[in-house]
Amino acid sequence: MVAGIIIGASIFVQPSEVNRHVPTIPGVLSAWITAGILTLFGALVCAQLSAAFPRTGGVYVFLKETLSPACGFLWGWAMFWSAHSGIIAASSVVFARYVAFFVPLGDAGIRCVAIAGILILSAVNYLGVRQGSMLQTVVTVSKVIAILLLLVIVAFWAKPAGTSTAPPAPSAQPFREFVLAVSAALFAFGGWHMVTYTAGETRDPGRTIPRALLIGTLTVTGVYVLLNAAYLYLLPISSVIGSTRVAADAAQAVAGPRGASLISALVILSASGVLNGVILAGPRTYYAMAKEGLAFQWLGSLRHAIVLQAVWSCILVATGTYRALFTRVIYTEWLFFALMAIGLMRLRRRFALVPAIFAAAAVVVAVIQIAADPVQAATGLLIVVLGLPVYFYWHAHH
Repeated sequence: MVAGIIIGASIFVQPSEVNRHVPTIPGVLSAWITAGILTLFGALVCAQLSAAFPRTGGVYVFLKETLSPACGFLWGWAMFWSAHSGIIAASSVVFARYVAFFVPLGDAGIRCVAIAGILILSAVNYLGVRQGSMLQTVVTVSKVIAILLLLVIVAFWAKPAGTSTAPPAPSAQPFREFVLAVSAALFAFGGWHMVTYTAGETRDPGRTIPRALLIGTLTVTGVYVLLNAAYLYLLPISSVIGSTRVAADAAQAVAGPRGASLISALVILSASGVLNGVILAGPRTYYAMAKEGLAFQWLGSLRHAIVLQAVWSCILVATGTYRALFTRVIYTEWLFFALMAIGLMRLRRRFALVPAIFAAAAVVVAVIQIAADPVQAATGLLIVVLGLPVYFYWHAHH
């Protein structure tokens, strides 16, 4: 599940978002490595917390137990309205972009296909966790094949791309642009914490989940660096920046239309995998909240939670752009990740270097992302803050 959720749809489009902030090869690879290190630190924090609280609910449980029930409620609230549903919406857009490789689609068509993808995979998970897990296995294999195929093509048949005619102009704010690049890369690493949502349904979670997080994040970091090196080997950096389907464009550069078609088909399966994984994991938080009286009792049914999640994700697809969707996810999630690391130090009653570095880095990522688009961020943060009066009302009346 760790590899299946992390290696999802966004690695096949997100390099364009990273490269526009750091349009040099060393800058791009540094951003991906930094994002991988931050993800590893976050996984280490999450592993310790999942060992301490091996219950279904993930970050919700960690924040509730180490900081306060209100903080846990706000995470669940933010997950539904911004972060988790935003991941589903953004991933479905990537799915639709690659469908558009085969069937010409305008913006409205891409949105319709994205919504259809959400509804179909939500229906699969509505049938039960076994069906969702079986689908997850199939699509995880397909995305690994897609990545390996592209890397093998590069290793044995590719010729390096030509360079752009003019070198990129240096940024006036290099630190800000680098952090924004790392933020964009972090979206491709998103989901590393979601395996903890099923801790209550995992055998020997105290041992299994930490091992899965460590091995999964290290593997994904290596794969991502290799894959981005392949993109930059096959395409000029300006082409990567302008691409909406960078994996297909890279495959076409070396193997022609047939190669691009094959990679696009595998990416569609891969995108289905991340959508399925996120749809499978998210309702566990709403389920845990309902069981503890912090959400409507009917959300104590996983099927009801899946339906509600699907409806709101479809609304986000219909009303937002891809960039707006993934940036809202980043600053919302990483503010809570900082609190999660602080919660771990509070639980251990001592200062710890990795959680401290992770918390500080998470705050920097969130603040710079918010400053880059303060109007959009204000809307997203207002949604989160509105959860506080809802919590106190709910707490007083239930």
